[in-house]
Amino acid sequence: MKSIGVFDSGVGGLTVVKELIRQLPNENIVYFGDTARVPYGIKSRETVIRFSIENILFLLKQDVKLICVACNTASSLALPVIKNHFRVPIVGVITPGVREAVYASQNKRIGVIGTKGTIKSRTYEIEIKQLDSKVKVKALACPLFVPFVEEGWLKGEVVENVAKSYLKPLKDAGVDTVILGCTHYPLLRPVIQEILGKNVTLIDSAKQVAIEVKKILANEDLLNRSSGGKHRFFVSDNPEWFSGLAKRFIGKQLKDVRKVSNV
Repeated sequence: MKSIGVFDSGVGGLTVVKELIRQLPNENIVYFGDTARVPYGIKSRETVIRFSIENILFLLKQDVKLICVACNTASSLALPVIKNHFRVPIVGVITPGVREAVYASQNKRIGVIGTKGTIKSRTYEIEIKQLDSKVKVKALACPLFVPFVEEGWLKGEVVENVAKSYLKPLKDAGVDTVILGCTHYPLLRPVIQEILGKNVTLIDSAKQVAIEVKKILANEDLLNRSSGGKHRFFVSDNPEWFSGLAKRFIGKQLKDVRKVSNV
């Protein structure tokens, strides 16, 4: 049976894989983490587009029926260019989260947090305004959140102080909905929620992406009817580092992570 292909610049996209497994337990999944070239957030638009095309070509060799771009930077910079170049359906992480945020916001004030590359692209802002021009958007880069997650610093005084400093403009702007615009950020959700308050809705794009994937596969009659999907994981470098971090993101140890050098 054909697989769902997922790629990210590193490990963060495993939050999307976790949600895909939860919502689509019968589907085969092939994940590619471009660990040799991480992070994408500081790369130029042209470079991110080139890397994304190479990642897609690798996944197509694995016989995939749909590709999920589980990287906010690639989704914001490359997706508009590459979507029409391939016949396979391609789903990014931005549009599903934007739709849910616009639906959820009561006061039409939405916050977006992400990497510098994602925020600089203004893709979230543009898509939100296209859905509802009356929405006010406050977008902020939170660059230290990614290393915090990768080092396992998910709580404590240092994390809280940095988060308070980053998130203060969102509180000052009175947002009632915040998009976690990076696949690492859901792991910091408890700290972010505590600082913003329980009345602020946090949008985790991973859940919305899985819903979107399920919908597309159902519409195209591509859902796997047999039980128990198989999951394969590939990286472009350092499989040991990837395996060590994976448990934090996906909730289980990954034993067979394969390194590929021909991406």
